[in-house]
Amino acid sequence: MATKIATFNINSIRNRLPRLLEWLDTAKPDVVCLQELRIYHDEFPVDEIHNAGYGAVWQGQKPRYNGVAILGRGTEPSRVQRGLPGDDDDVQARYIQAAVGDIVVGCIYAPNGNPQPGPKFDYKLAWLDRLIAHASSLYTSDMPVVLAGDYNVVPTEADIYATTSYDDDALVQPQSREAFGRLLQHGWIDAIRARHPTDRIFTYWDYMRKRWERDAGLRIDHLLLNPQLSARLVDANVDKSVRGVPGASDHAPTWIVVSKGTDKLSGQNQETTRTGAPR
Repeated sequence: MATKIATFNINSIRNRLPRLLEWLDTAKPDVVCLQELRIYHDEFPVDEIHNAGYGAVWQGQKPRYNGVAILGRGTEPSRVQRGLPGDDDDVQARYIQAAVGDIVVGCIYAPNGNPQPGPKFDYKLAWLDRLIAHASSLYTSDMPVVLAGDYNVVPTEADIYATTSYDDDALVQPQSREAFGRLLQHGWIDAIRARHPTDRIFTYWDYMRKRWERDAGLRIDHLLLNPQLSARLVDANVDKSVRGVPGASDHAPTWIVVSKGTDKLSGQNQETTRTGAPR
C-alpha cells in the first residue's frame, strides 16, 4: 500500500469547488493541502468535502483572503495546529498543520511579497524565516513530515520559462531563493527535484498573456520531506491537465506517492475537525 499526498492552490474554493471535487474523484489523493481558499472560516464547504469521502481541517480569514486546509481521505486529520509560530499578531490564514495517519502535514501558503521592495516583501521574508524556524523543530522529530504548499518561490532559473518579465517579481528575488535554499540546506528534500532532477516542470501558469497556452509556467508549489518521509518516496509529479479544464485554478495539483508506514498518530484527534474552530 502507498499514500498519495497532494498540494493544490485552488484559487477560491467557492468558485472552483466543482473542479476540486472532480479532481478528488479522479485522482483519489489520500492527503490534500489546499491554499488560497478565499473564504470566511464558517464558509468552508464541509458537507461537500465529507460527501466526497474526506475529513477536513481548515483556516479561513476575514476579509476573504488566503485560507488553508488539509483533507484526509476516509479519515479526520488530527493534532491540529493553526497558524505559524513566531508572531502572535499575524492573523493571516497561511499555515495549518495536522497528522493524517502516521504523517505530520504542514500546509503552506507563503506570502507573494509583491510589490518589492516594500512592506509586503519584508513580510514575506519574515514569514519565511518563521517557517524555517518551525521547520527545524519538525525536522528533528521522529515522525515523517511533509511541508506542502504554495511557497511563492521559484527556486532556480530551471523552474521558470525563459523570460525577463519576472525579473522584478518577489518570487524570483535572491532573498526569496536564499530562504528556500536554507530549507534544503537543512536537509529537507524537494520531492519533485528528487524524482525529476533535470526536467522542466511547472505548477503555475498565470491567466494573463496566454501563458497556459504557451506553457509559460513557474514551479512554485513544493512538497518538502524530512528524512523519515523522503526514505519512503516512490514518485512525484504534477497533474498538469487539471490546469487546462474550463474554470480551472491557475495552479495544477502537485503530488507525491510514499510507501505506507505505521499509523502512529491515528485516532488522536484533539480538535473538532468538522467545525474547524479557528485559533
